[in-house]
Amino acid sequence: MQAARSAFGLCRAGLGRLHRSVPASPSGPGWRFTGTVQEVSIQGGIEDTTFPVAFGIDAPAAAVRYAVYRGFADTGAAPSPGEVAEQVGLGVPEVHAALRRLADVHVLVLNQAGDAVRMAHPFSAAPMGYVVTAAGVSTATGFPGDRVWWGGCAWDSFGISAALGERVTVTTQCPHCEVVLRHTSSPEDPPALAAVVHVPWPAYYWWDDVVATCTRIRTFCSAAHVRRWLAGRDDGGRGGREGTIVALERMWLLGHRWYANRLDPQWRPRSREAAQEILAGVGMTETFWDLP
Repeated sequence: MQAARSAFGLCRAGLGRLHRSVPASPSGPGWRFTGTVQEVSIQGGIEDTTFPVAFGIDAPAAAVRYAVYRGFADTGAAPSPGEVAEQVGLGVPEVHAALRRLADVHVLVLNQAGDAVRMAHPFSAAPMGYVVTAAGVSTATGFPGDRVWWGGCAWDSFGISAALGERVTVTTQCPHCEVVLRHTSSPEDPPALAAVVHVPWPAYYWWDDVVATCTRIRTFCSAAHVRRWLAGRDDGGRGGREGTIVALERMWLLGHRWYANRLDPQWRPRSREAAQEILAGVGMTETFWDLP
């Protein structure tokens, strides 16, 4: 667990890139891409000739998306375009084009240069205030031993547990008092920690700058700590105004309903109506949660 013990220090310092070896003997369909896009699609249960193009995601883009997500799940790091190209049997320029298409429909987030993956929700390629760790063998990935990921926010940290289908421990700190907050949960069991999550601005604006949004979806000891932290701040040009405060357990429920199928090779972006239904299903029915 040395990686787990040191990861929070790296997160606070904004340093380090997580990397672990990938298992040499994968098991189960769709585990690792080999050969051509056609072969990849067959492994994942998708035939190129009948592949449904949804939200601009064709078979090559779907293969690239899945390779990125498997890379995050297996190693904690974003695979490079060259690594993805080798896995799915495409040229690097084709992978870059697929990544841009995926970013255009909010499936992935690219870095400022547009040449690498910054986020593949719920995973982050860089520290964002949350360290997610798990031990043992994942039923979803089969990856043995201690593993570490960067969580994009409170919501995404629960999403990593949902996507992997296993118990994780999340470590962060209250922005107001800087107390370390650590909690464990699984798809079946919510966290026992009595804490809250502050969501800074309405859902309509999240994708104006999604990295900034995720950075500000933070866990606090209490609602009082949220308000004290906001007092006198100019948070993202919004005057330190309070967004909305959500119980940690409700954010756990949202994370699992939102991200449970993210490692499915046949995953496609859901419609606005379907996404809104998930929010409503966990009691998020106020206009604050209205998606664009």
